[in-house]
Amino acid sequence: LICEAYHLMKDVLDMEQEQMSKVFEEWNKGQLESFLIEITGDILKYRDTDGEYLLPKIKDTAGQKGTGKWTGIAALQYGTPVTLIGEAVFARYLSSLKDERVEASKVLEGPKKSKLSAEVQKKLLVAIGKALYASKIISYAQGFMLLREVAKEYSWNLNYGGIALMWRGGCIIRSVFLGKIKEAYTKNPRLSNLLLDPFFSKVIGDTQGPMREVVATGAMQGVPLPALSTALAFYDGYRAPVLPANLLQAQR
Repeated sequence: LICEAYHLMKDVLDMEQEQMSKVFEEWNKGQLESFLIEITGDILKYRDTDGEYLLPKIKDTAGQKGTGKWTGIAALQYGTPVTLIGEAVFARYLSSLKDERVEASKVLEGPKKSKLSAEVQKKLLVAIGKALYASKIISYAQGFMLLREVAKEYSWNLNYGGIALMWRGGCIIRSVFLGKIKEAYTKNPRLSNLLLDPFFSKVIGDTQGPMREVVATGAMQGVPLPALSTALAFYDGYRAPVLPANLLQAQR
């Protein structure tokens, strides 16, 4: 998610690294405060020994240690749509196809990127922050869905609020709103989905518009946003009283 926000800021908003660093520093003072937001701000402004920014020198191919893959396998095993982690893993795999991507860039066409006005750029930057916040919440909601399904399978009595607080202690995914997750499960230990808690449903309701704006902009500008896109797709699917799965069943 953070990489996609960076991609939009760099390639759509044409922001310099120092500018992006300041944005992440500001985000880290508010509702997006987290370890990963904090270090992203530091990374963007870090310069190499030659005085040049270090980040552009790092090859844009990413591996993975296995935790995302294991989570994806567990999600499939227990029938839980943990789509954000799945897309994040696939995005890493796609990034590793560097040579193929370079060749494809010479052959495959995309949309012509349009220059955005200063006013539109300013609004889009705000929307990116809100979309990032909404998508992070949806990702956590999916994670707790998986925990719930596994708990059912093994008759575990999990303390979901306690788990959220545990992640605040030195974990790479620690963030300020883990406290809100604790509050949600303290108020309702039988909460079926984090998105149904009044606090989080209000936040998602307020940010789903900017999330749509950001995903649409990415599509029109040819910027891949797999995690942001799947967050929105999951949200719309989860809130849909009727889905086209009846046709799927009829086809079988």
